[in-house]
Amino acid sequence: MSSNEFRFFLSCDINLPVTFRVERLDGNLPAPKPPNSAEADFATEERRPELFVECALYIDGAPFGLPTRTRLESTGPTYCWNELITLSTKYRDLTANSQLALTVWDVSCGKTEGLIGGATISLFNTKKQLKTGRHKFRLWAGKEADGSIQTTTPGKVPKEECGELERLEKLVNKYERGQIQRVDWLDRLAFKAMDKIKEHESGRNGSSLYVVVEFCSFEHRVVFQESGANFLIPSPITTSNELVTVWDPEVGKINPSEHKQLKLARSLTRGIIDRDLKPSSSERKSIQRILKYPPTRILSGDERQLLWKFRFSLMSEKRALTKFLRCVEWSDVQEAKQAVELMGRWQTIDVCDALELLSPVFESEEDYNMPLQQVRAYAVSVLERADDEELQCYLLQLVQALRFERSDKSRLSHFLVQRSLRNIELASFLRWYVAVELHDPAYAKRFYCTYEILEENMMKLGAGVSGDEDGFKLWQSLVRQTELVAQLCSIMRDVRNVRGGTQKKIEKLRQLLSGLLSELTYFEEPIRSPLAPGVLITGIVPSESSIFKSALHPLRLTFRTAHGGSCKIIFKKGDDLRQDQLVIQMVLLMDRLLKLENLDLHLTPYRVLATGHDEGMLEFIPSSSLAQILSEHRSIISYLQKFHPDENGPFGITATCLETFIKSCAGYSVITYILGIGDRHLDNLLLRTDGRLFHVDFGFILGRDPKPFPPPMKLCKEMVEAMGGAESQYYTRFKSYCCEAYNILRKSSNLILNLFHLMAGSNIADIASDPEKGILKLQEKFRLDLDDEECIHFFQDLINESVSALFPQMVETIHRWAQYWR
Repeated sequence: MSSNEFRFFLSCDINLPVTFRVERLDGNLPAPKPPNSAEADFATEERRPELFVECALYIDGAPFGLPTRTRLESTGPTYCWNELITLSTKYRDLTANSQLALTVWDVSCGKTEGLIGGATISLFNTKKQLKTGRHKFRLWAGKEADGSIQTTTPGKVPKEECGELERLEKLVNKYERGQIQRVDWLDRLAFKAMDKIKEHESGRNGSSLYVVVEFCSFEHRVVFQESGANFLIPSPITTSNELVTVWDPEVGKINPSEHKQLKLARSLTRGIIDRDLKPSSSERKSIQRILKYPPTRILSGDERQLLWKFRFSLMSEKRALTKFLRCVEWSDVQEAKQAVELMGRWQTIDVCDALELLSPVFESEEDYNMPLQQVRAYAVSVLERADDEELQCYLLQLVQALRFERSDKSRLSHFLVQRSLRNIELASFLRWYVAVELHDPAYAKRFYCTYEILEENMMKLGAGVSGDEDGFKLWQSLVRQTELVAQLCSIMRDVRNVRGGTQKKIEKLRQLLSGLLSELTYFEEPIRSPLAPGVLITGIVPSESSIFKSALHPLRLTFRTAHGGSCKIIFKKGDDLRQDQLVIQMVLLMDRLLKLENLDLHLTPYRVLATGHDEGMLEFIPSSSLAQILSEHRSIISYLQKFHPDENGPFGITATCLETFIKSCAGYSVITYILGIGDRHLDNLLLRTDGRLFHVDFGFILGRDPKPFPPPMKLCKEMVEAMGGAESQYYTRFKSYCCEAYNILRKSSNLILNLFHLMAGSNIADIASDPEKGILKLQEKFRLDLDDEECIHFFQDLINESVSALFPQMVETIHRWAQYWR
């Protein structure tokens, strides 16, 4: 790009959320003012400022969306949050008068929040270009940030007040954006001189406070443009020397000359030369860096060119195939043809990488769908190597991947059906997963087609192919599951219509099961349990069935099994369980990944099955909520002493029980952190009598939380107290298990990200709202920029931060009061 050429993006074309990083507070806080002189010494010693920054977006002087707050920071000065803030507003929704209002609050002042100061920043400069890079804004002491157009709290220091320090800050900002050439020896001298100037200036202006913010940077400048509006007409050229801004609509589009040059560079006539090309040392390092990218990372033009150039030498590296296929220009017939040919000769990839090739990135398009269909078919051929247990771990996502296929009768759908014919559990779950999606009008036909293929092929099965039953009986056993669910829905309607309390509803339930619906007490033929198709259930036990005290009145049913045992399930109507189903599937997968590394954290991945968009079943696990335990026993240890007493054991319980508790706490702490599980309180943390703790109710995932200031890890103080406190050896062991589990799961980050990417088209609430943002949040939790040792320190800091968070405890108290008076 020549020095006179100016490239830019239009703000109306950027479909990304507004993102910036609140870094730190510069300057010294004013000394705290004690209420009276007698308490002065005490207040000075005891009070420790706890600061947070409230970020609010104002568009044309009016607040837009809800304000966002950073975490509390008490380790200062300087107070360093270094927190990435992502607003719900997207860049395309901004106007030229969009402003960001930052207010710093201190919550250490008692019941009322202490106002430190505020600053208002315009997101576009006078040239209507989006601000990027690091900026330092002055806080107006004792003033809340004012978001009006003529703001009274401008963060930008006026020109007449700008000193040498402000001038240098602007230059450093340009330097970091690459607008000033880097000269190492000269830069070192310059930064040393700047440090001396900063010390001098800060000593002279010590009373001023500044907040440092880093705005998101793009490949080119971002210029404001309203969506759908005409380009701004430049002012008529006058005889003066005033600069005229010309908006060129061609800027940002593909340059035909450059595109032609790239095509020539990738010309297939160079194939003979490319076969013998070997990357240099620096190129090899670049390639290895690219291969470590997560599947969500978009490759730059240079990176795509590098992989294409050395495609022949990379064929022995199985990890490189998915990255190579991402750099192919599929609209070029010859290039696509060679890519497919190379794919067939490449070293076979792992199953987890094959999932990436089924994602929307490789969705077939009408103009050149054949090569991409071959890529997806190759992915299916790799999946054929997975055993039934592994395939069941991915089945939910593979059903969702049918959305990205070109036809209703795809290679993927036939593969899923054929594997299901060999395993009745796979068949049962496939049937339910497909049946639930029939409510989606956009893809109902496709899912119904898969349903028909499954039915048709299963009915053709002969006796002895799958157990002792023939195909017709097997299919009928699955159909009876649907009939059972329909009868349970009917029971729920009747029970809800009963006036009175929960006890009257329970009496009605038992009366229905013993009377009008007595056929449910003893089935004519055993039915395969929808939750566990390998288990045959023969009827419901009315005397052991009940109703939970809840707004939806879920049923708790006890079923007899064919082998003389029993199993308990919870049936819900009026609640979408697809999100819970996804979370439990991920818990089950992560439990499997940990056990493969010989780490059993005693997790409880109870079964969940959505049988419709507002109904489903859950496995009932005998347990008690922490709220109930603390109410009746005052502590977790007292509760465990009741079931596993040991005078010689730690805290009066057996060592095995305590170890089980510590491991399960560690496992769920890591998993809930990675998945961003929200809305945690003592009523949805359950404890089994053997010491296994587990979570239920996953209405908020991927960072969403209805409570303000959620801690990064869901670890309550009662759990820490049960380990002997933050200084005990058992708490140290807990942290060790957390770090070990975190590093194990990080190794499988690509698998987990691929599975969530396949869910991008689903109707699950917290994914459908913004799939791209959700997956990026999930990726951020893995901290792929750190090595294992750095991650241990990072995760230990997270645990310490969560334990020391006092605010969530206050919210917990409020929640318990609400539950008590309900």
